Amino acid sequence: MEAYAVLESGGKQTLVKVGQKIEIEKLSVEAGQEAVLDTVLAVSDGTTLKVGAPYVEGAKVTLVVDGVIKGKKVINFKAKRRKGARRLVGHRQQYTVATVKSIA
Repeated sequence: MEAYAVLESGGKQTLVKVGQKIEIEKLSVEAGQEAVLDTVLAVSDGTTLKVGAPYVEGAKVTLVVDGVIKGKKVINFKAKRRKGARRLVGHRQQYTVATVKSIA
């Protein structure tokens, strides 16, 4: 079995393996640079599993940032009946695309 880790970023949990491309909440890291995330909830080396409470001590996931993309547009539309009051708001979340370099 392969080594994997479950990391938390932006309030979401992601299962990652070495060499995998992931999309996580936007990080303040330039493209081409490395980012080290230590919010690892669980880590496995292929045989043993360590689960943190809430995080595993000493566990790190190193990412190589590829760039930033925008997600799908989400529309928020509100209307009050019989009043003519309408409101339309769109939002596109920004995500960091990164490749997992190592799990330690």
